[in-house]
Amino acid sequence: MRKIRKGDRVVVRSGRDKGKHGTVLRVFADDRVLVENVNMVKRHVRPNPNKNVTGGIIDKEAPLHVSNVSLSNSTNEKGGRVGFRTLDDGRKVRFFRRGGEVADA
Repeated sequence: MRKIRKGDRVVVRSGRDKGKHGTVLRVFADDRVLVENVNMVKRHVRPNPNKNVTGGIIDKEAPLHVSNVSLSNSTNEKGGRVGFRTLDDGRKVRFFRRGGEVADA
């Protein structure tokens, strides 16, 4: 079970986009995450008429290492460390270390 999952709202902890919030679009196997509108890079794209792609320079997201993002707490919009806890009904959920709030609804 991963601490950061697809669809989570995260905050960037370090790098040039420090402090930005975004939604995780994809989690890669090598501990990298793709966050919406964060770590934008420019890519030169060759036109491909077969795929209906026009050429030019496009902005796209580049992956970040999972250690550079933290799960955003919905109550105070701050990032926090995450742990795992088993509830009374047997479900394993993520919770914030500070405050003890359950991250999974």
